[in-house]
Order: sequence, then structure tokens, then C-alpha cells
Amino acid sequence: MRQSIPPITKNLLIINGLFFLATFVFSTKGIDLRVILGAFYPESPNFKFWQILTHMFMHADFSHILFNMFALWMFGSVVEQTFGPKKFLILYLLAGLGGFILFNAVNYFQIEHLKDVLNSQSFPISKILQYSVRGLDGSYFSNGLIDSNINAKELQGYYLSNMVGASGAIYGLLLAFAVLYPDEKLMLIFFPVPIKAKYFIPIMVLIEFYMGYQNIGNVAHFAHLGGGLIGFLLTRHWKKNLYRWN
Repeated sequence: MRQSIPPITKNLLIINGLFFLATFVFSTKGIDLRVILGAFYPESPNFKFWQILTHMFMHADFSHILFNMFALWMFGSVVEQTFGPKKFLILYLLAGLGGFILFNAVNYFQIEHLKDVLNSQSFPISKILQYSVRGLDGSYFSNGLIDSNINAKELQGYYLSNMVGASGAIYGLLLAFAVLYPDEKLMLIFFPVPIKAKYFIPIMVLIEFYMGYQNIGNVAHFAHLGGGLIGFLLTRHWKKNLYRWN
């Protein structure tokens, strides 16, 4: 019989659920909490320092939170029972932070390239920033000059879009599980063939990298990879000392 959900995992499930409920409630008042609590690019006029943490508890829709919370329950429970609540929370939060950093590091190079192109065209980048401010309901003012320049429009898109979800932290847990229990078998619902974690998780990582490189879908693939990297490195370090100290 499966043991009860450990405390940090349980509280994270509750907090994520409350944030999702609050998002729905505030939306009925014309307020999009994702604009306030989702993580914007640090140069965006919509960025606030607390978004580095709060974006981990925001989700785009029901399927998004359902998948993440299922993975948190499934893998988080095991990882927390192995490492204990303190290390588990550290791993979870640092993986989420790692996702934020890698996602924005990749965006940095793309954004700087766009700025170089726009500077060569003598396009006023300050105007893009001016027209990239979102209201509490998520709306923003359009500008004909920006709309007529494909590079300006793309740069504005970076400033207007944000990242939400616990996926970076979840990928940290996935990699942690694979390091701790490499021979445990996992399978996907739509591909019900059991595969050992030491093969299953790396395959998922490679797929994420490919999809991120090809920019497939409206998904922060590099946030997943950043979280996974932190989860892998921390778990490798802690596993060596697992039975020496806690």
C-alpha cells in the first residue's frame, strides 16, 4: 500500500491548487493573476522580483496543473521520503529557479540579436518597451510603428510573454528520481511499455532539448531542462552522502 503523501509534497499540492483557484476567482473580476505572478523576462516592464518564485505556482490551464500535480505527487513523494522535507524543498525551489535562469539565458541571446538588428535600423527600442506594458487584465496598447516591423513585433512578444508553471521544479524531481532509482520502471499512458528510469528520463530530456531547439509549441522547454539539470546535480551530490548525514 502506498504511504501517505509527505508534508512538503502535500503542502505544495495545496498551494498550487489555491493559486489556480485564485487565478479563476480574480479573472471574474477582470484581473489576470498570471500577469502579476507569472515570470516575465527581467528587462520587460512587466517584470517584478517576486515573479522568480511565484511563477512556480501559476498554471496556464487545468491540463497544465493536472499534469504537473500528478508528477509532483508521483515523484515528489518518493524523493521527499528519500531526502527528507528540508532537502526536498531546497531541491524543488532551486530546480524551479534553474528553470527560470536557463529559460531567460536562452531568450537573452535571441533578444540581444533582435536589438542589434533594430539598432542597425535606427528603430527606437524604448518605444517597444513603452508599448509592452500589460494592464492587470493582460491587455496592452498596440502601435503601428511596431506592428509594421517584424523584428520589433518579435521583440515586443518577448517582453509581453511570461512563463508560468511548476514544470522546471517537476523536471528537477524527475531527474532526481532517475538518479536515486535508475532501475525503477516507468511508462507513458499513450505508450504503455515499461522502461527503466535511467533510460526513460534521458529520452524525455532529449525530446525536450529537440523541441526547445526547434522552438516547437508554446512551451518553455529550456525551463524544463534547467530544472532537470539542477535536480540531477543536487541529487548526484546528495546521493553520495545519503547514508552519512541528513
